[in-house]
Amino acid sequence: MSDEFDLIAELREDRGKGASRRLRRQGKVPAIIYGAGRPPRALSFDQNKVLQQLENESFYSSVLNIKVRDKSQAAILKDLQRHPAKKMIMHMDFQRIVEDVEIKMNVPLHFTSEEIAPGVKTGGGKVFHLINDVEVSCLPKFLPEYLEVDIAELELDAMLHLSDIKLPEGVEIPQLGLGPEHDHAIVSIHVIKAALVEEDEVVDEEGIEEGEVEGEGEGEGEESTTEASGEESGDE
Repeated sequence: MSDEFDLIAELREDRGKGASRRLRRQGKVPAIIYGAGRPPRALSFDQNKVLQQLENESFYSSVLNIKVRDKSQAAILKDLQRHPAKKMIMHMDFQRIVEDVEIKMNVPLHFTSEEIAPGVKTGGGKVFHLINDVEVSCLPKFLPEYLEVDIAELELDAMLHLSDIKLPEGVEIPQLGLGPEHDHAIVSIHVIKAALVEEDEVVDEEGIEEGEVEGEGEGEGEESTTEASGEESGDE
């Protein structure tokens, strides 16, 4: 199970866009918590403290302790809205959890042993991460901080799929239950091939100029050359 984080919250009664804008001006993040058969509650958090917590990758896939006064509620982060230009959190959604009810959560994938994989070490290939996280289903106590994917034996032009992930106790990937066609690739090793350009397609700039002059032996080419010479003579 991943580490737990403590978040100090305040209850808020005002709702709507205007109330949310006022909270943000005060350095707070508007939020809502729902689930576990209880009505949603509007909350607010300190903006700076939230930003500090978000710097930890495991925050996104951990059980969080939402503390309001003397009460505490276990929850997970379900949605996060950021400002498109500023370092600011616009809104957060949390889902309450209970110990005996499974939850679904996206957890990051950590790829290991990339430098010793045969496809890299002897094949000269490059590792491509095709997905960076995956949705898992489990009881809260089994929620992993991340899933490790060892590619130490991955050959050149080979790949691993969701079914190749070694899952810890009590953890499942719901997508695999939808059929073989949903067993998507997660990582591969390939050689980056540069596009070859045929020599006859490479045209030197000087060749273009020379070709234009040679091709203009009559008509407009001669006329323009004569005019240029006449102008130069007149200047002299």
